[in-house]
Amino acid sequence: MRDLAEKVGVKAYKILHDLMELGVFANLNQAVDEKVAGFLAARYGFRFEVERREKGAGQVHAPVRKVEVDLEDKLEDLKPRPPVITIMGHVDHGKTTLLDVIRKSDVAAREAGGITQHIGAYTIMVPHPERTKELQQLTFLDTPGHAAFSAMRARGANVTDIVILVVAASEGVMPQTVEALNHAKAAKVPIMVAVTKCDLPAANPLRVRQQLQEHGLVAEEWGGETIFVDVSAQAKKGIDQLLSMLVLQSEVLELKANYKRRAKGNVVESGLEPGGPTATVLVRKGTLKLGDIIICGEYYGRTRALINEEGQRLKEAGPSVAVKVLGLNGVPEAGLEFSVVENERTARDMAEEREQQNKIAGRERGPRVTLENLLSVIEQQSAKVLKVVVKGDTQGSVEAIVEALMKIESTKVSLEIVHSAVGTITESDVLLAASSKGIIFGFHTRQDNGVPAAAKREGVQIKQYEIIYELIDEVRSAMAGLLDPELKEVTIGSAEVRQIFDLSKGGRVAGCMVQNGRIVKGKARIVRRKEVIHDGILQTLRRYQDEVAEVRSGLECGIRVSSFEEIQAGDIIEAYTVEKVAQQL
Repeated sequence: MRDLAEKVGVKAYKILHDLMELGVFANLNQAVDEKVAGFLAARYGFRFEVERREKGAGQVHAPVRKVEVDLEDKLEDLKPRPPVITIMGHVDHGKTTLLDVIRKSDVAAREAGGITQHIGAYTIMVPHPERTKELQQLTFLDTPGHAAFSAMRARGANVTDIVILVVAASEGVMPQTVEALNHAKAAKVPIMVAVTKCDLPAANPLRVRQQLQEHGLVAEEWGGETIFVDVSAQAKKGIDQLLSMLVLQSEVLELKANYKRRAKGNVVESGLEPGGPTATVLVRKGTLKLGDIIICGEYYGRTRALINEEGQRLKEAGPSVAVKVLGLNGVPEAGLEFSVVENERTARDMAEEREQQNKIAGRERGPRVTLENLLSVIEQQSAKVLKVVVKGDTQGSVEAIVEALMKIESTKVSLEIVHSAVGTITESDVLLAASSKGIIFGFHTRQDNGVPAAAKREGVQIKQYEIIYELIDEVRSAMAGLLDPELKEVTIGSAEVRQIFDLSKGGRVAGCMVQNGRIVKGKARIVRRKEVIHDGILQTLRRYQDEVAEVRSGLECGIRVSSFEEIQAGDIIEAYTVEKVAQQL
C-alpha cells in the first residue's frame, strides 16, 4: 500500500481511508488485490496495469505446508461394504434386549463361542434372505442414545447408514421416540421401525403405525416408504425378518468403499484404560492395518493392537468394521475423524498444527447462530431457512407456539421446527440444535445442569420467553432479516456545471454551483438534457484551493469525476448513495 501511495502521489493515510470506505481493512505494509488497486488508481486519475512475471520468477520457496488430502476413489476400486446400523428409541422400549437377541443370531458367534468383550459396536454375519448359502455382514453401533449420535453428527460425522427406530407396541410413541426420529431425520438417514413387545397382551402395533404416520413415517403396507417389522425379543419372533429387511435395505442403498487405500473413519467411543488411551473406531474407507500411523484430532500414534468385539486381536480391519485401537498418545473425542498418514513425523506435525488451530478456534469461537447474526450466517450458507428447537412447560403451550410459528407466512424464507417437546432444555436439545445449526426457544421452562456450558461449547443460542407474542415477534423479525435487503438509490444533492477549467497537468475541472442538498465525495452521475451520460466516482471536490469533504447548497466548488473528461457547461452533477433497505415478510 505504501508503494501505491507514492506512485499516485498522495499521503498514505488517505489511501487507508479510501480502503476503509471500500470495506477493506489493511495496513501500509500489506498488499491488496488487483481490482481494489485499480479502483484506487482510477480515483486519483491513474490507469492501473498488471504486469505478469515470467513463470517461476520471483518465487519465494517457503516451507511446504503439509495438507491432508482425501483422495477421490476411482469407480473401479469401489466394492460393496456392509451397512452400519444404529438402534434408537425411547428408554425401556426393548433396545438392549433386541440387541442381545440380534447378537445371539450371529452365525459366526455361535462357532466362536459368543462375545466376551463389548466395544460399543459389533459386527455379525447373517444368511442372505435370497441367497441362503451366502453370509451377509451387518455392523451395529451400540451408542448410548441420542446424545452420542448428535455429538457425532454435530462434528459432521454421519457414520450411520440405517437407523432402526424401536417403539414398544404396548406403549406407542413416546417423547424420546419423537426425539430419536427427529435426530434420524436431521441426519437424512433411512429409517426402519422395529415394533417391539408384540407378545404382550396390551400390544397394539396398528396404533404405532398410526402415530408414526402423523410424524411422516408411512408404512409400506399403507403405501409409504418406511419398513415396519413387528418383533418380540422375548419370544424371538420377527428377528430374522428384521435382519433380512436390513440386508435388503443395504443392497438398495448400494453402499460401496475402496478397500485398497489408507484407512479413514470415525471414533465411536474412547477412554483411558490401564494399558493407555483406547479408541473404538469405525473404518469408513480403506483398510486399517496393524502398525499403521494414525492421526485423530490433535492425537496420533502407531496402532499397537486392533481388538474386535470378541476380544480377538486382528491384523487388519476393512470398511464398516469397528475395532478398538491401542497406541494413540491421548484420548480423542467421539465423532472425530481419524486417518492413516505416511509416517510419524507427518502425524506429529499435523497434530501440532491442529492443536494450535484448536487453541485459536477456542479463543475466537462465538455462537454459531444467533437471532442477531442470523443474516451473515445464512448469507454464507445461501439457504433461507430458520431452524428452531422449541421446549415449553405444557403440551398446550408448545402446540400453540409451533402453530403460531408455522403461520408466519413467507414465500422467500422458510421456518423448520427441528424438534418440539414438553420439559426442561437438555444437553440433547443443545446437540440437536448444534448439528442442525439452529436456535433453541424455551417458554416458561428452565435449563438442566450442564446445559449453559454445553451451549457455550457448541455455540448454540438459547432464548427463553415468558410471553408468547415476544417469541413470535422475534422469530418474525429474524426471518425478515434473512431476506436480502433491497438496494435503494438516494440523491444527496446536485450541482450545475458553470465553467470548465483545463489543468496544466492534464485533465479538466468543472466549476459548479450547488443547487440543492449537498455534494459529497462518493458516487456521482452526470446528467445532460435529463439523460444520465456517465456514472462514476466523485474524484476531487475543492472549495477554492482546499480539498473538502462536502459543499452545501448555494456554494461554488470545483469537481472532477473519475474516468470522464467530456464534461460540459450546463451539465448537472448528482451525488448519491446506495442504501440497503430491510425487506418485510
